[in-house]
Amino acid sequence: MARGRSRRGGEYGDFWPAYVDVLSTLLLVVTFLMSIFMLSQYFATQEASGKDTALARLNRQIAELTNLLSLEKGKSRTAEDDLASLQATLADLKQEKDKLSGFALSGDEKAKAAQGRIQSLETDLEAQKNISNEALAKVDLLNQQMLALRRQLAALNEALEASERKDKDSQDRIKDLGARLNAALARQVQELQRYRSDFFGRLRELLKDRKDIRVVGDRFVFESEVLFPSGSATLTPEGLAAMDQLAIAISDLVRTIPPEINWALQVDGHTDIRPIASSQFPSNWELSTARAVSVVKYLVSRGVPAEHLVAAGHGEFQPLERGVDEGSLRRNRRIELKLTNR
Repeated sequence: MARGRSRRGGEYGDFWPAYVDVLSTLLLVVTFLMSIFMLSQYFATQEASGKDTALARLNRQIAELTNLLSLEKGKSRTAEDDLASLQATLADLKQEKDKLSGFALSGDEKAKAAQGRIQSLETDLEAQKNISNEALAKVDLLNQQMLALRRQLAALNEALEASERKDKDSQDRIKDLGARLNAALARQVQELQRYRSDFFGRLRELLKDRKDIRVVGDRFVFESEVLFPSGSATLTPEGLAAMDQLAIAISDLVRTIPPEINWALQVDGHTDIRPIASSQFPSNWELSTARAVSVVKYLVSRGVPAEHLVAAGHGEFQPLERGVDEGSLRRNRRIELKLTNR
């Protein structure tokens, strides 16, 4: 029995070291697998974090690109810095890839999956690199367009300044011409006033015996009864005699006024407020106009140049007096002569 126990003790002594080796090996394998799992989780987390960082950077670049037209050339350097950062990130990921590749040689499936994700991330980073290159190209193109626009703006400003100078010179010339024209017109008005005074003086002398012909302001006034029968536009013999005297005075005026003064004798017909309604004259407008035209036509027949005569009818709308008595109505029925410049 003692030998039996001794033999069994020897067997157990031989078995125990092998058992311990197996347990140690198993423990090492489990520890290795746990390490691989932890590393895989770590790199998967790093992969997601790195991708979010890259996407955030791209979003910042897109936001910058939307404002490129208002930025200066320094913005292109920002894109270059971003590219350098992406390249640095790619280099770091490649190093991590190499590390994971070492683990992948052990045949662990999780390590292979991590390597696949790293390759996918490498592809994404390459695409982001291409996007950055396109962004830089767009920045260069936009900078060139901005430079061209600035040149066009400078040319437009130069043209505008030249136009403003030309416009200022034109305005100065216009002002000078306007001042000279106003001065010339003022001189003509003054001269015409002198000739009007002479003309009215001549008419007064020729018609000095007529009490029904008078001067009102700058107009020479004939009462209609002197020239026309009631409700008619045909000159009476007495009216023809008065127009003959008027034609003589105008002929003297034509010879006196210098040709550079553009003057006209305006003949205005007026009626009283009592309406007229006949087949020949439906209203006072027609009657007053017809009387003014009759005077003008007769003066032309007596040698007065037609280009210096103007006929107008005013009806009852410009009375000299507001009364309705017979005297006021008679004075409102009139033919007025006014010497004006055209």
